Amino acid sequence: MTSLYSQRINIRGLDIHYFTGGKGEPLIIIHGGSEGAGAWKRNIAVLSKKYTLFVPDLPGFGQSQSLPGSIYMDEMVEFIDEFAAKIGLPKFYLMGHSFGGGIALHYALKYPQKISKLVLVSSLCLGKEIAWWVRLCSVPVICKSLGKALIALFKGIKNIAKIIGPWEIVEPISRTSIQIGSYIATFTEQTIVLLSQLPQIVVPTLVMWGEKDPIVPLSHAFTAAELIPDCQVKIFQDCGHSVYRDRLREFSKVLSGFLG
Repeated sequence: MTSLYSQRINIRGLDIHYFTGGKGEPLIIIHGGSEGAGAWKRNIAVLSKKYTLFVPDLPGFGQSQSLPGSIYMDEMVEFIDEFAAKIGLPKFYLMGHSFGGGIALHYALKYPQKISKLVLVSSLCLGKEIAWWVRLCSVPVICKSLGKALIALFKGIKNIAKIIGPWEIVEPISRTSIQIGSYIATFTEQTIVLLSQLPQIVVPTLVMWGEKDPIVPLSHAFTAAELIPDCQVKIFQDCGHSVYRDRLREFSKVLSGFLG
């Protein structure tokens, strides 16, 4: 059985935590905007039999120190690039989930020469539609006035959603998640949409999505497939936003088939 290691690294003066383990070609995984690297621990255990995994806690998530000030996509893209350089990866597979998928998309457009293949899992930035609770997080007056109360509110909503369904909130909302929500969306729609740039993606791409994703609609997967030149799509039936957890074995098999 392959060991999973918890490591720390300094990037731009920030104390950053990441998980690593495995053997084979390197794969960097970027987690979503309401969770940390720990959400991928079961996947790492499976995928590390074939790949060398690197899964950082983005700044402000998990065990990583926060960036000062507001969070922007460009900063996250540069964080991933500096992380890859620090651990000595000139080229690697890149996979991102949700907000992490948006980061991966931006990275693929800016640094295509550094990526062997790209994997997007229920990715943001592929259309304007997004769940109401993400849009709610974008309202500055709500975020500033409610603070901890808003975080507690969404924890309660997550628990209720489990009972009455079919809604899904992936993880309890954090302060960093709220900051991201205010950056990526308005009260009506996503604000960072890369549709016009998707034809410029030059690396082989796999898009994976849950058929019943309540956060980002399934239609975004098909839009990406039409616009990205070399793109495959895998839809998981009766799944929500976190297919990598809900269908761990099937997800890993599809991923390995694509990456090789």
